[in-house]
Amino acid sequence: MLWSFKPQARAFRYVGHKDVVTSVQFSPLGNLLASASRDRTVRLWIPDKRGKSSEFKAHTAPVRSVDFSADGQFLATASEDKSIKVWNMYRQRFLYSLYRHTHWVRCAKFSPDGRLIVSCSEDKTIKIWDTTNKQCVNNFSDFVGFANFVDFNPNGTCIASAGSDHTVKIWDIRVNKLLQHYQVHSGGVNCVSFHPSGNYLITASSDGMLKILDLLEGRLIYTLQGHTGPVFTVTFSKGGELFTSGGADAQVLLWRTNFDELNCKDVIKRNLKRLHFDSPPHLLDIYPRTPHPQEGKIETVEINPKLDVVDLQTSTPPVVDILSFDSTTTTETTVHTLPDKGEEICGYFLNPSLMSSECSPTTLKKKTEEMSDLPSENQRSIPLAVTDALEHIMEQLNVLTQTVSILEQRLTLTEDKLKDCLENQQRLFNAIQQKS
Repeated sequence: MLWSFKPQARAFRYVGHKDVVTSVQFSPLGNLLASASRDRTVRLWIPDKRGKSSEFKAHTAPVRSVDFSADGQFLATASEDKSIKVWNMYRQRFLYSLYRHTHWVRCAKFSPDGRLIVSCSEDKTIKIWDTTNKQCVNNFSDFVGFANFVDFNPNGTCIASAGSDHTVKIWDIRVNKLLQHYQVHSGGVNCVSFHPSGNYLITASSDGMLKILDLLEGRLIYTLQGHTGPVFTVTFSKGGELFTSGGADAQVLLWRTNFDELNCKDVIKRNLKRLHFDSPPHLLDIYPRTPHPQEGKIETVEINPKLDVVDLQTSTPPVVDILSFDSTTTTETTVHTLPDKGEEICGYFLNPSLMSSECSPTTLKKKTEEMSDLPSENQRSIPLAVTDALEHIMEQLNVLTQTVSILEQRLTLTEDKLKDCLENQQRLFNAIQQKS
């Protein structure tokens, strides 16, 4: 659901997935929305009143997370088929799979410069991947529990993990060390989000609490009570002046921070300066080197917003249901019959991340509405037989893509078994040599 608060609260409900939606994310420009679902598909939506969407079918199990790269060129998806897949947004096509996890992958995130991907799995590992050579370049093991969520800090030097063992951990990927270890929750931690400055981290837990950590001082500073059940997700706004949380109580809470206000563009520019290939670590990137286990008595401010928060649920905001339609067929049928503006809109759906400044989301919406006003016979000028043939071809391509994905998975399992056999043979050989 896409919410609008001005001039009055209302929501747009996009219908298309056939099962639970597990993850959503806006593209960097905000002109595209990606969603993952337990129906094994990923959808790309244009967030307007038409609800145009494009469906990706390549995973063989429920998809747990989606994440755009900072430039909007790529999309990473994590699935219970033990794989991470990377997609090219320019052509909307599958690029490659990353297979090394031995259990469900719960989350995968790009680094700010797009050179790395971090992923966490129920195999109790966190892996760092190089997007250039498609190899796993680092591995962090958590022997107590597994990570539910993982993400890079804004300058890409550290990663934070939300653990099922009630812990939050900060790792420095330059020296491969655990920097900070927080035990502030009494339930599994489901999500974390860095403030754009990188100085604060907010956590969401199944104990119903939100916690804000000061990473420079290494301590808990705020405990937030607002949800009446487990909190599943939390995220800061781009500028850090707001954050929002959602939980099992079917509520979405919007919070205002009291941190220093930041200009989002200035923060991004400052962080990008440190992302040169040979640049040494910046002083502000280096957090305290020792873990910070929290003491029994914590100086923290508890905030309970239940008494003074505006509950928009009781005002029954209007909800508009928007049914999606297959963009592939629509693109094929409109690209030859519509005027230049229609061709532009179709082109930008194929390449939404490269939209020029003159084609802002507002302009895109206007062009979309212009298209809807065109005569309906224009849009039906292509024979029905051709449309059916194209749909059949797309179905066959989807089947082929899924078959290749299954073959990749089986090949990976075969390689793992072969590796185990070779290790066993080596052990037997060493044992025979010792006896002789």
